[in-house]
Amino acid sequence: MPKILPQIISSIDLLEGDGGVGTIKKFNFTDAVKEFHYVKDRIEVMDNENYVFKYSIAEGGILGFKVSSYVAEVTFTSASDGGCLAKLKIEYESLGENLLSEEDVGNIKQGILTMVKAVEMFLLANPDAYAQGLEA
Repeated sequence: MPKILPQIISSIDLLEGDGGVGTIKKFNFTDAVKEFHYVKDRIEVMDNENYVFKYSIAEGGILGFKVSSYVAEVTFTSASDGGCLAKLKIEYESLGENLLSEEDVGNIKQGILTMVKAVEMFLLANPDAYAQGLEA
């Protein structure tokens, strides 16, 4: 991700796990992200057969600032034009009685979809990158 989105992500630290379910990573952000400096996430589901990726925020980001819990799920399905459709589902528990604003929800969606789109563009331009990563 630092190679794909260097303007947003400065580095990623693998804190626990091997990249599968249960893995905890710390995403360190550049100064372009004003609200917070990092986010730690935990992979909850990685279903390669059904193309589902689900993760929760363990620390940082909007956790403790605007929400007390946060889980995101991205599901990919085939599209009729030969491409794919990414569906995003976000579940969160607000701090206090206030829900996230439409702007906050929009920013969360945009951030996740920007990362998905950046990965897609990188893999289309570098089709061997994923296979090489698996061999390493």
